Amino acid sequence: MKEQTIEYAEGTSAKVVTVRRKRTIYERFVKRPLDIICALLAIICFCWLYAIVAILVKIKLGSPVLFKQMRPGFNEKIFPLYKFRTMTDERDENGELLPDEVRLTKFGKWLRSTSLDELPEAFNILNGTMSVIGPRPQLVRDMVFMTPDQRRRHCVKPGLSGQAQVNGRNGISWEEKLDWDLKYIEKITFIGDLRIIGQTVMKAFIKQEGVVREGTASDMDFGDYLLSKGVVSKEEYDKRQEVARALLTNRK
Repeated sequence: MKEQTIEYAEGTSAKVVTVRRKRTIYERFVKRPLDIICALLAIICFCWLYAIVAILVKIKLGSPVLFKQMRPGFNEKIFPLYKFRTMTDERDENGELLPDEVRLTKFGKWLRSTSLDELPEAFNILNGTMSVIGPRPQLVRDMVFMTPDQRRRHCVKPGLSGQAQVNGRNGISWEEKLDWDLKYIEKITFIGDLRIIGQTVMKAFIKQEGVVREGTASDMDFGDYLLSKGVVSKEEYDKRQEVARALLTNRK
């Protein structure tokens, strides 16, 4: 079994952790070329759809058309995730952005429900920060609340869709979602990825469940969820939120 060394972000520094997992031939030599082919085909075949959605976003929500959000990826390196914009920039009298549920428009909700807002992630796959299949990239403020075992999900590239998304997505608990991610990284195979792709197409386009969207405006962040369950104290919660802010500040 090959040992994979990855760096876990801890505040403003990083520590090296050795993860013992078997990397299949498919994962080592085939998965990345297939990712490139799939991303290019998606961009070329659906360029008309990208153009239509971009025009609609421009008309209904204004500029910028693309929304960029920093997410932890492979080795917990933070990268910009690209999506089509779904919310306005409305602010209160103090210049602060209004809550997400206020800024999320009817059009934005439709984009999310159809997963069309996820189309730009094909460019993340093309530039190598994401894969077609893998654990969905969570927020930095979610990552800092994960246990060392749960953070093993970052020893592979995040994906457009993953095992958790076709096994309940937001209908399952955070613990179940992260557990599915860990099951996925145990053995990554072509047949396994193909099965997830098939299930994703079935749910997203036939059943229209939108499996690749992380959640809704009312969903709890992982830290808020743990705080509500009494798993972490308010002091620990505030400390970890500060770590997340530091990681994002250092990335800029």
